[in-house]
Amino acid sequence: MAFGRKLPEEIVTAETKIWVCTSDDCNCWVRDNFKSSAVPACPICNSVMEETTKELEVVNNHSLNITG
Repeated sequence: MAFGRKLPEEIVTAETKIWVCTSDDCNCWVRDNFKSSAVPACPICNSVMEETTKELEVVNNHSLNITG
């Protein structure tokens, strides 16, 4: 009997817009809805980042919904 066992939840994925570091020595990337500026700099090495897409798990940024 497995009373504590939960059924596995299906992971929802979607094609997500991301920003990728252009430096060959860095593999950092940031989701578009978590970026800190219109054209973000890499938070690790401060290099230029370019926009692309990636299949990722859906994550909502609730801090964007704050009004005030």
